[in-house]
Amino acid sequence: MVPHSYTLDSHSKSQDLASTIAAASTPSQIVSTCASIDSFLHSHTPDQSRHFFSLAFPTLICKLFGFDDPSNPNKPPSPAGWIDVAISSNDSDLSAALSSLLSPAGTLSSAISAVDNLSLVKYVFPAERLPEWARFLLISSSSSPTGVASGGPGALSELCPSLFQSRVKESPPSSQIQLNVFEYFLFWFAYYPVCRGKSENSHLVEVKSVKKFRLENWAHSIPVFASAVKRSGNAEQKTESNLYIRILRSYLSAYVPTYDLNAHQPYRSSILHYAGGFDAKVVARAQFLVSALIHFWLVDNDFSPFPLKDCKFLGVSFRLRSVLGETPPTPGLGEVVKVFVRYLNLSTVAVIEARDGGGASECCGSPRWRNLGSSSSFDAVRAKELVSKYNSLRCWNPWVQRPLYRYLLRTFLFCPVAASVKNVSQVFSVWISYLEPWNVTEDELSELEDIANGSASALVNERKENYVARSRGYTPQWQDYVLSNYLYFSSLVMHFIGFAHRFLHNDVELIIQMVLKVLDMLTSSKELIDLLKNVDTLFHSKQAGPGKPMLNNLYRYVPSIHEQLQDWEDGLCETDADGSFLHENWNKELRLFAEGEDGGQQLLQLFILRAEAELQAMSGHVSSLQCIDSLKEKLGYLFDGHTMISSPTSPEPIHHQQCRDDIFKPRRAGNHAYVDVKYKGDWMRRPISNDEIAWLAKVLIRLSDWMNESLGLNQAAEGTQISPAIPYVEITPDVAHVCGPSEALKVFFCAVVSWLFFVGAGCLGLMRRCGLRVNLRVLASKKFVMVLVLYGSFSILKKIIRVLYSM
Repeated sequence: MVPHSYTLDSHSKSQDLASTIAAASTPSQIVSTCASIDSFLHSHTPDQSRHFFSLAFPTLICKLFGFDDPSNPNKPPSPAGWIDVAISSNDSDLSAALSSLLSPAGTLSSAISAVDNLSLVKYVFPAERLPEWARFLLISSSSSPTGVASGGPGALSELCPSLFQSRVKESPPSSQIQLNVFEYFLFWFAYYPVCRGKSENSHLVEVKSVKKFRLENWAHSIPVFASAVKRSGNAEQKTESNLYIRILRSYLSAYVPTYDLNAHQPYRSSILHYAGGFDAKVVARAQFLVSALIHFWLVDNDFSPFPLKDCKFLGVSFRLRSVLGETPPTPGLGEVVKVFVRYLNLSTVAVIEARDGGGASECCGSPRWRNLGSSSSFDAVRAKELVSKYNSLRCWNPWVQRPLYRYLLRTFLFCPVAASVKNVSQVFSVWISYLEPWNVTEDELSELEDIANGSASALVNERKENYVARSRGYTPQWQDYVLSNYLYFSSLVMHFIGFAHRFLHNDVELIIQMVLKVLDMLTSSKELIDLLKNVDTLFHSKQAGPGKPMLNNLYRYVPSIHEQLQDWEDGLCETDADGSFLHENWNKELRLFAEGEDGGQQLLQLFILRAEAELQAMSGHVSSLQCIDSLKEKLGYLFDGHTMISSPTSPEPIHHQQCRDDIFKPRRAGNHAYVDVKYKGDWMRRPISNDEIAWLAKVLIRLSDWMNESLGLNQAAEGTQISPAIPYVEITPDVAHVCGPSEALKVFFCAVVSWLFFVGAGCLGLMRRCGLRVNLRVLASKKFVMVLVLYGSFSILKKIIRVLYSM
């Protein structure tokens, strides 16, 4: 029992320490405060430390991340946060002090573990800071049919047990998320880059639920102001700091195993070193950290956050599309997501290595994992699912497959027109890194060095040597990985080609290099190309056929690819006005190796033509022209030597904008198939430009589609069709008995109406023969709308003045 005087002493010291933390703003003050925190936790027992975590720890979180008011979700983090001060000051002593304070092997982490073991402190995490889907689901009620999600707050635990199970507390009229100290800190740690990215890129995010008049949107159509807006939008912003990434790596290395738990125990103090019976807590902590980073960074504002079959099984339906709409993922997360995904991919490398070495049963499938089924800390059903998952897959890849795919796809589809391509290039590097886990770089080796600690260092050094010896590109041992992630190598490539077409004019050289990098990856191995083509052939066939054991073996993956295509791309497709190629059968077909104008070969050839024209118009560098030659070479190698015809060396001079509009021909009209559309490349189908009102253009395009459909203008040209015979109208004998002015006037009006119908039918027939269509999109021009608004304002003002003068 702790004496009362010691309790009062720790309480008063915790209050003083909270005041010191709140006042620390300079590097020297922060370093001194970190030392004071370490000294306090060293000299107090866990029971006494609870006053620190009750009084001073929330203040510490606010100062670390710059959250002056955690209850206000719209307020960005303050630049005076300790991590930001360490970035701006470039003070090595401050960075070392913060790294030591937040280290998993530090005193703070040991105290957190001790307090959580005794369940002394609980926190309520603000719902406003949760991922968007969780926030909407938490505030919704199962009895409210008009909510954005059905299922109520209790569905959080069902859908995401590793993150919310036993943490959602009902407290009418709302529910709360109650977390222990470790979980509370990790939530804020994961939320920090999200809040930072939103605040630094708020001018690029389009929120559909808020309709505002923004002057800068109109300024884009004026050249003088457009250049200024572009300069401000392209201002270089600092990405996530090296300090934050180092701390992230240390947490992943300490809490998330990438191979057998027996070998992976870095940063374990006497408090964190559990016996075999506590393996369930180790697994739960690893799952919690991985789930938190996935849902804060990858899922967040996705309107389809979970697999469709899981939602259907649990009776949960999300109606977030009307709220979130075409909102892109939070920008600025590329660097941290890349570190996170590459670290998780180390588990895939470990599984492949163990399987080839005959030790698959020892990799993430050891008896320490199988003991989870008897742990009282887990629900029996959940434990059985957990054991089955780890024994069959033995890696983290299934956890990240769907969230990462939708994160990448939403970035490519919903990137704002005026956005900088830099954020997309960071996300693009995440994709390429995920596609090539067999390529070991210096960064992966440094991560392995971070993992190495104590007795595990020899094992890690041995694994490093094996990785280096094995990193020679794709080999057949990676076949299962490619097949389980086939959409990353096929469908996502097609969506990226559509993105490259839309944003080619933003940064020609960068987009060309990105496309070249994708083709380099696809053509890095002839075996990889053959595998991708064989699966594509089986996907479009009914069965593999007899006498082909290899194809029959691959055919068993086709149903899962069908299911993934419909689930992973749920609700994600290009809009009618974005100038995309992939509208028809957007989540039913694989088009990379398809023949025709919507196939990968034709679209890549079209991209090369457009890129050449762009470079010639802007007098591109020799290196960029060499990239074009490399693109042609890779394209021929990917599609069995069918190279495209080289363009003439000295083309006729053409206008830059005209070249782009003539070459880029989006392919969709209403609900018709490609072969039925006769106005591909129509001006109405171009991407929305800066001199148009986006929402008005979409409305007018849909109205034009409806009118063309109703008037039959979407049909084939009628020039070659035989016109039906013109019927003769027989006049009845009663016409001679017409008398009276009323009947004469009636006959006159009927004649006028008939003449108008005749003229309209003639005009309509002429439009069909000439292939003309109704196009109301010109009315969406900002200049036209501005003239209309000025004219209306002038007319109203004129009437008001006239009324005032008449009084």
